[in-house]
Amino acid sequence: MAAALRGCNGLSRDRHMGINDQSDAEANLQIAPTDQGMVRLFIESGSVEIPMDFDPEDALEIAEEIRAAAAIAASKR
Repeated sequence: MAAALRGCNGLSRDRHMGINDQSDAEANLQIAPTDQGMVRLFIESGSVEIPMDFDPEDALEIAEEIRAAAAIAASKR
């Protein structure tokens, strides 16, 4: 799975951003299983690449947190 992220929260050198701060940052997100049995989230923005590997149980927990956050966000529309 690959997705382009726009308006995501990020950090600048001058200021730390919080969960509710808006940003014009753009990044690409790829999610896929690795050949080592892990789930990788790969984030790329400009010259920065961040690979994050999770065991399947942690990845399922993260997915549940994303679904819960999406449900709350959708209810606020």
